[in-house]
Formats: sequence, structure tokens, C-alpha cells
Amino acid sequence: MDTPQPTAEEIQARVLHRDGLMLVIDKPAGIPVHRGPKGGANLEASFDALRFGLPRPPVLAHRLDRDTSGCLVLGRHRKATASLGLLFKHNKISKTYWAIVEGGPAEDEGTIDIPLGRLNAERGWWQKPDPNGLPSTTRWKVLGRGQDLTWVALEPVTGRTHQLRVHCAAMGWPIVGDNIYGNGPRFGEPSLHLHAREIAIPLSKNKPPVVVTAPAPRHLHERLAACGWDEG
Repeated sequence: MDTPQPTAEEIQARVLHRDGLMLVIDKPAGIPVHRGPKGGANLEASFDALRFGLPRPPVLAHRLDRDTSGCLVLGRHRKATASLGLLFKHNKISKTYWAIVEGGPAEDEGTIDIPLGRLNAERGWWQKPDPNGLPSTTRWKVLGRGQDLTWVALEPVTGRTHQLRVHCAAMGWPIVGDNIYGNGPRFGEPSLHLHAREIAIPLSKNKPPVVVTAPAPRHLHERLAACGWDEG
């Protein structure tokens, strides 16, 4: 599911939060955040439309996988981007993802503590459970259940690459549509059912965190509804 290059109007319509320091946009699934070695559509190429009066376009404060949708944080100037980068690095920003997984846990909530390491040198980003890897922790909670499917909220306590995808697969309930760690197709449907639902950013010491929520994307609706989600 490749998403075409967003127009200025399309990317502006995806702004969920805007202040002097940052933007939070609702990233569409199926498009990488960075330009790849082969070129092609990428989110950064549309950031010029998000300057909103500032001299430079905003900059990514973190990343989401190509096939993950939802809350993506951009710094609006250098100092803001540096501050946001530190908050992400020190796990001060809390993130909640929605996922539809195959099968599902017997319990209703829990914590996954499985260290992760690189799968091999050729697949730079791919990860695997590795007792000698980096400590990796995910909290999870069941939000609904359907026929052989479960809707879960996932909170990554650490921020490893592909952490949620590897953790769910290692527990025996891979994310629907995961073509690396699960049983997803290499091409076509279903696409990855992982959505960055909510983010809480503690920008200032004396104010509560900025909390931003991204609406459930269209490609999740059918399976969310099968697990009891109500679109209303």
C-alpha cells in the first residue's frame, strides 16, 4: 500500500496540533518519513507546506515506520527540535499505539520484557529477541476481542526500532499485516495494523503535557469494529 506524495493541502489537513515549538501530524500509512536511496514519495518532501510563517520547514523529532500511521512530532525550529529529541531519547514522552493482533493474550493486560538485538548486519533495522540485546519493555492492555483477533493498546516504555512488532510476534500474537515479523503479505492487503494513537509531550515543567490523539485510519476500521470498536 504505497501512499502518493501528499500535496500541501493534504499534509496541512493532517496537522493535529500546532504551537510555537512543534507540530504533531497524523502520518498516513504506506509512506516513509525520509527520502530513501531510491527516491520516491516521502513525508519530509511535503514539510515545506508546514512552515506556517517560519523561515524553515519543520524537522522530524522522531520516526515512525513506513507502514505505521498516527502521531508524528516535528520540531519547528532548531532549539525546539533539540529539546524534543532529548525528551524522546530519555523516554519522557509517553506514546500509546493501537494494534490489531492475530489471536491474542489470555490475560487483559501485562508487560513484555524481552531484550532486542539486530537480526543481522544485512538487515540493518530488523530486530530479534536477544538475551544479550538492549533492554526493551512494552506495556499492553486489551481493548477488545473478536474472532481470532484482539485489539490492544501498546505503550513502549523503551524506544527500540520495531519494538512493538517484535514484542507482539515473540508473544505469539503478531500484529495483523506485519510482513517482517508476522504473517503479513509481502504485497497487498492487509497492511500493517499499527497506529500511533496518542502522544503526551511534557514541553514545560509548569504545564501539563500536551496530549494529542490521532483518529483511527480507514484501513483499521474493519478489524477494529470486529473487536468491538465503535466508530461513533
